[in-house]
Amino acid sequence: MKVTNQLHEDKYSVFCGDNMDVLPTLEKESIDLSIYSPPFLSHAGSGLYNYSSSPQDLSNCDTKEQFLTQYEYIIKEMARITKPGRINAVHVMEGVNQKGSNFDFPHEVVLLHEKYGFDYKNRISIWKEPLKVRMRTMVMSLMHKFIVEDSTNCFTASPDYVLIFKKKGENKTPVVHPYGLTHYAGEIPILPNILKAFNNANKTKFNEDELWQHLNNEFYDHRDPKSNKLSHYIWQRYASSMWDDIRIDEVLKYKESKEEDDEKHVHPLQLDVIDRIVELYSNPGEVVLTPFMGVGSEVYSPVSMGRKAIGIELKESYYKQAIMNLKDVKSRFEGDSQIKLL
Repeated sequence: MKVTNQLHEDKYSVFCGDNMDVLPTLEKESIDLSIYSPPFLSHAGSGLYNYSSSPQDLSNCDTKEQFLTQYEYIIKEMARITKPGRINAVHVMEGVNQKGSNFDFPHEVVLLHEKYGFDYKNRISIWKEPLKVRMRTMVMSLMHKFIVEDSTNCFTASPDYVLIFKKKGENKTPVVHPYGLTHYAGEIPILPNILKAFNNANKTKFNEDELWQHLNNEFYDHRDPKSNKLSHYIWQRYASSMWDDIRIDEVLKYKESKEEDDEKHVHPLQLDVIDRIVELYSNPGEVVLTPFMGVGSEVYSPVSMGRKAIGIELKESYYKQAIMNLKDVKSRFEGDSQIKLL
């Protein structure tokens, strides 16, 4: 196997190398869940963000068509190693040029997964603040001046998406939550309508923080999944097709790993997103894979939540940062009884 470095610990294995050198070495139908972000399409050059100068880097394809051809090899391998009935979660965004015209990259990802035996289940939208999108991408269609001059040139900021695919076949090991959902990954767990409905039904006057604490206490006093209102409220938020409560800066350290040839936009996937996917679609002790590890987010999250993980990263500076980030993984939820319970 052609890798420049690797590290194997009790709960995770990480590789520095081309994922197409590592994926074929993994056992058939050995992976319970996969989460990753492939290189994003952008407004520049060939339409791809460039993450490094390596010719092996998928982002250095000359055209979108060439990129999709190369990406297809990866999806074929992901289909081989994923267990039947289990989930691949792919974090993507639409390609946007400086004039605001879009290329439907998510649609192309769906077509490739369907070709290799995955059912496309749903698309989760992750809200992004428009001004921050404008400052990061310089997309002209978000400029306020066009509201004054000609608003037919104005269009909304595109969200990120998580595409959920389920490999065809029977899932032999159900993903179970004996106590329901007990850990909330996000910013705003209680919405005003939920608070109002609860207070009206119980003739109370809780505020949002008081209700959240009450639900936690009630659950841990009884631990009854049938009457676990906490789980019902968490699922109500997670079941929304628009995740507007993701903490944008809830990410691992990454700035130290950037090099001169990196895109300025590079930003790891938020841990809130990964935590939700890990809890919803895997059992403790199962194996989670990311073929585009970056600085380790999709390894760090599952390991901190009692799973095992495999990560593959081509770029050496990202790999080194991932190793540093993973040193703190065991202490992430120290003192958090919710995670210990799981």
